[in-house]
Amino acid sequence: MNVKGKEYRTVWMEGGSVFMIEQNLLPFEFAIHEARFYKETCHAIRTMIIRGAGAIGAAAGYAMAQACLEAPHNERQVYLDEARRTIESTRPTARNLFYAVERVYAAALVSTGEAISEARRIADEDAAASEKIGEYGNALISDGAGISTHCNAGWLAFVDYGTALSPIYRAHEQGKSLFVYVDETRPRNQGSRLTAWELNNASVPFAIIPDNAGAFYMSKGKIQMVITGADRIASNGDTANKIGTLEKAIVAREYNIPFYVAAPLSTFDPDCHTGTEIPIEERSEDEVLFQTGRDESGVDRRILVSAPGSQALNPAFDVTPFSYISGIITEKGIIKPSVETIKKVINP
Repeated sequence: MNVKGKEYRTVWMEGGSVFMIEQNLLPFEFAIHEARFYKETCHAIRTMIIRGAGAIGAAAGYAMAQACLEAPHNERQVYLDEARRTIESTRPTARNLFYAVERVYAAALVSTGEAISEARRIADEDAAASEKIGEYGNALISDGAGISTHCNAGWLAFVDYGTALSPIYRAHEQGKSLFVYVDETRPRNQGSRLTAWELNNASVPFAIIPDNAGAFYMSKGKIQMVITGADRIASNGDTANKIGTLEKAIVAREYNIPFYVAAPLSTFDPDCHTGTEIPIEERSEDEVLFQTGRDESGVDRRILVSAPGSQALNPAFDVTPFSYISGIITEKGIIKPSVETIKKVINP
């Protein structure tokens, strides 16, 4: 994506450092974060300096490559095994993370150089897959469409292009008239902070709506399709995505609105048979009890927005059953979610 006249990827590696866009500062400040060691990259993943399925995967692959560079010669294998466990513990739901670590770890058993090359290949593949998702998804978008999104599955969530937003960008580039209804996506507000920033940067028409306003706009005929991303897809098509996605799918079915998931093949987990097997990350209750923003004087503030003394539950993801999904937009085309079709795509 072009930001202020310069092309950026969301994450990349130079020398022994991993560089990434600091997403906790957006939309108020655009800055690049440097993680010099693998544990610093793990911290960035855990604290959501970098987030989103594909971006997490690329960062995790780079972290594994960093571990190869850091490993002492006489205890290399022990160090790599410990690093792998540490990286995989950062975010348990996102399949792309485990996919990338597995590949780079296997390459590390050959050489450090091969591990670095493999990490870069994974990032390049992620960008290429997102671009193809945009091409296939664009064919689903009619001129004049109203499109609902949830969370951020755009350029910031992947190495480049994104998944759910990639078809929207392609349609906009081709001159199609469209309007995007951007869910806030509480509690971290990735929609109102990140998706809105992306769409504004790309001059795509949009409006932020409260999470609980989606049904209202669907009932009024304002929304013709829903596109979301995915963090892990089971082999039967059940899909884990940001909390609140399941509600959008249920409402979309009620109003006969197609509900699409956009994801690369690296998000599919062939060892996970149904959505009940997908681990759901439980994050800190502070994300619900407090909100962070910038006041009129330009100062960042964290404030309590809940009744003092309250407790909160904060599951980061929910699972949408495959029966609610009209199709999954992949780099290989649009598939109907089922065990048979997914198996054919993953193992052609």
